[in-house]
Amino acid sequence: LCIMGKTEGNGCVNDFSRGFSNFVLSDYFAGKLGIPRREAEERISLIMSGGTEGAMSPHFTVFAAAKEGKPAGGKRLAFASGHTREFRPEEVGRMPQAEETAGLVRKLMGDAGIGDPADLHFVQVKCPLLTAERIREAQGRGQAVRVEDTYKSMAYSRGASALGVALAAGEVKAAQLNDGVICHDWSLASGVASTSAGIELMCNEVMVFGNSPAWGGGLVIGHSVMRDAIDRGAVKAALESAGLSFGWELSREQRERIVNVLAKCEASPDGLIRGRRHTMLDDSDINSTRHARSVVNAVVASVVGDPMVYVSGGAEHQGPPGGGPIAVIARAA
Repeated sequence: LCIMGKTEGNGCVNDFSRGFSNFVLSDYFAGKLGIPRREAEERISLIMSGGTEGAMSPHFTVFAAAKEGKPAGGKRLAFASGHTREFRPEEVGRMPQAEETAGLVRKLMGDAGIGDPADLHFVQVKCPLLTAERIREAQGRGQAVRVEDTYKSMAYSRGASALGVALAAGEVKAAQLNDGVICHDWSLASGVASTSAGIELMCNEVMVFGNSPAWGGGLVIGHSVMRDAIDRGAVKAALESAGLSFGWELSREQRERIVNVLAKCEASPDGLIRGRRHTMLDDSDINSTRHARSVVNAVVASVVGDPMVYVSGGAEHQGPPGGGPIAVIARAA
């Protein structure tokens, strides 16, 4: 059982809606299963992404797999989840986080029966961030953290995790990676990684999604990569990758086949979108990731006809700068 959620906090360091949702869900399942809450947290992957700006509707997407059943005869949605060991604060945003993530992604691909990296369409990672307390703890042991700015620690954690996914998926080579390239060399990126940082954990919680001939059910997944925040063409390409080919608009029947859309986004770091200046990076009141989520949600919702889609901000090493991966889960034709 895996649950992904969009919660209505600010998506920043002090967004406690993610941890609150984790607590409530784990407590609920602990009661239903008759087990301690900590055990429920171990058995059920809970990945909460904060921030539902603009028209985005808060929601949960629940993935459940039954052991019964036979393969569908074609490739169907396959998924698996797990978590790394807990990281020390000084490891966040550095190679240990990337390497542990890569190893787990490879394992989960095997668990899900995704043998071909071409069948891997989305890897969701929930990763930790640094707080003042965590930084002090590391410094008390004589260790230096990657960055002392708690908000920037989210970016480094997301970036290291995304490069771990890229390594597992064969998108980058191990020799290309070191601490220095994380959040600096933007030529290194994953087209399937979606990483989100939060205060509620110190490990990386990972879900892999792809298509496998070993699975039954009636769902498939496809993906594309948005080159910027208004890349409607990539939204269309992701839908078509999931078997939904259309002209300008989806039909009502096609829209009913869509289960959810999962997208990553960020404000273009050069301050431009297709040569036009944007001001998302210059707003001192609202962080740029919040602006970006609002924009991309509007673009995706305008195509699929539904604002209840999963859009997560902060796309370091996830697609090109200013863009991000986008995946579609749909009912097979």
